Amino acid sequence: MSLHAVVWKDFNDSIRSGSFLATTLLFVLVSGFWAAIQHVPQMYSNSDVPTSTLALLNSMGQPMAFFVPLLGLGLSYGAIAGERDSGSIMFLLSLPNSRWDVVLGKFIGRCAVLTFAILSGYSAVGVFALATYESFAAIKFLLYTVLTIFYGAVYVAIGIGFSSVMKSQHTAFIGAAGLYALFQLGWDVVTAILQTITVGYIPPESGAPPWLIVVHALNPTAAVGYATRAIIPTFDELMSYPVSATFHPPKWTGFAILTAWLILSLGFGYLRFQSADIL
Repeated sequence: MSLHAVVWKDFNDSIRSGSFLATTLLFVLVSGFWAAIQHVPQMYSNSDVPTSTLALLNSMGQPMAFFVPLLGLGLSYGAIAGERDSGSIMFLLSLPNSRWDVVLGKFIGRCAVLTFAILSGYSAVGVFALATYESFAAIKFLLYTVLTIFYGAVYVAIGIGFSSVMKSQHTAFIGAAGLYALFQLGWDVVTAILQTITVGYIPPESGAPPWLIVVHALNPTAAVGYATRAIIPTFDELMSYPVSATFHPPKWTGFAILTAWLILSLGFGYLRFQSADIL
């Protein structure tokens, strides 16, 4: 019963947030825009995959790449740090709630809010696709929607794990911004530097070493690319592997990496929160 109470309170508090509503609206508008223009990258114009399918997948991929990590971290960075900063954590733990109830309840509640945002954006994509596309890849649409929700949940878990370390909302915000920059840009920069140092700016014909590909794949943003290819092979027409190599991890490893990020982040968050002195 206490877990349910934490989830319900966290969901209601998050769904009424002005910043969340603004971000969700922007997500819906961007998703709808990409669906409306039916854009297919010019470099893949000779693909055998139907243009409507490529346009659909591209319209979903663009907002996913930018907004889902932003939503996930934005919803979760203050999950515990904000409660500690305001002092409301004392009230929350004065109820019959264990610290695990708080961590898990916040994760479930904010994942529910994230799911609402993603479904809102992808509903706009679906409406445009049904109304204007020559064909609508419904199964691919559904699979990608489920994967996007899972991907967002990973970032929620990362944010909650990070929030457990922070004692103030301000420092948690700065840290979340740093995490977003790391996963969206910094990881690729580090990988590129490692490639340049080890095999040169232009890799040899044998490609970059396998360990470097593994390092790149450990980024959840890169891992979701492998997972996407595993369930929707058509995505090979729209995505490329940033690191030049002849070796690539099996596509299913994307799911393993994402699952590991989720479990380890929540586990880390719980252990830090469990041992934290909040008085």
